[in-house]
Amino acid sequence: MTHNGRYTKLAIVFHWLVAAFIIVNVVLVWVVDSLPDADQRPVINLHKSIGITVLGLAIMRLLWRLANPPPAMPATYAPWERRAAHGAHWVLYALIFLLPLTGWIHDSAWKGAPQHPLNLYGVVPWFRIGFIQSQDPATKEQIHALFSQIHTSLAYVLYAMVAVHVAGALKHQFLDREPELQRMLPGGRLPDSGGEVRAESGRTV
Repeated sequence: MTHNGRYTKLAIVFHWLVAAFIIVNVVLVWVVDSLPDADQRPVINLHKSIGITVLGLAIMRLLWRLANPPPAMPATYAPWERRAAHGAHWVLYALIFLLPLTGWIHDSAWKGAPQHPLNLYGVVPWFRIGFIQSQDPATKEQIHALFSQIHTSLAYVLYAMVAVHVAGALKHQFLDREPELQRMLPGGRLPDSGGEVRAESGRTV
């Protein structure tokens, strides 16, 4: 069994925060239509707030990753597995950026935006995209419809990529016998070369 160290603590925090927010947002999307009309608008507003939060976290996470490269993959992984893992990670990064951005564009083109100011979590005033809001009503309606479809399509791509990501991690963990989950789980520990469990080494954040 080989291993190449854990992700930094901050990378782990970013990973699980983004994952948790995305899960909540997916649940909100799937339940909103079943709610009474009076409850739908607060849920939609929460969905928007979480989307903007994910975008901010994604920017910080990417900057941290560029400054602090992740640990190398175990040497036992086949070349195609390495390429597939890198590709899946970057597709996930792209989706984490594109989903909030397309949602933000979609919301900025919404005809009801002037009557419904955007406040993150009902507290922090947030802005729509001015260039889009300044378009004529017909153009905004086209943008609204187009980016609604793009946003929905990207969500389904995200579902598929998350399934692939989870399946790959479980395959490495239980079939390849590599401590893959321990590299990203909070409090996880990696076995040393002698098979004993060791604490995280390297950077502390």
